[in-house]
Amino acid sequence: MADIMFAGIGGQGVLTAGKILIKIAAANGKNVCWTSEYSAEMRGGSALCRVVVSDEDIGTPYPQELDVLCCMTEETYDQYIGSVKENGTVIVNKSLFGERQYPDNVSVYGVDAMGIAAKANPKGANIAVLGAMIKATGLVKAEDFERTLEAYYEKKGPGNVACFKLGYESAEKM
Repeated sequence: MADIMFAGIGGQGVLTAGKILIKIAAANGKNVCWTSEYSAEMRGGSALCRVVVSDEDIGTPYPQELDVLCCMTEETYDQYIGSVKENGTVIVNKSLFGERQYPDNVSVYGVDAMGIAAKANPKGANIAVLGAMIKATGLVKAEDFERTLEAYYEKKGPGNVACFKLGYESAEKM
């Protein structure tokens, strides 16, 4: 089982990233659950979603601790890093992070999500973070994720798959 949170600000696609993950995980035989929280602002307010992916029945969609935290901004990292389990995984959008020290008790991976989006799809930074998360966790095989993502976005073109591939390939341990 994996308890995951995507966090950022409205307009960055954090809720969409969670929805994509549950759709792909479910299509690949996993049990899933998705919950969201967001402020009243249409864009610019806080936004997060929690995703639970499991091979077994899911007890609660509100875990006490996170296995994986995906942060689009430094502010959300600072707010939620204390919720990550010992030996958990954190994915950060290096595009919006300054130099900093990361804790030793978690694995932190960085990806230039904004740079990738600028190359492949202006709205695809969240997909690049998903690529980094899949690389860091192995939650779903990259080939299965990519194949299902292609079907999910078949009418919108290949930019999202390119963002996923670039995010997967360029994620680096910090």
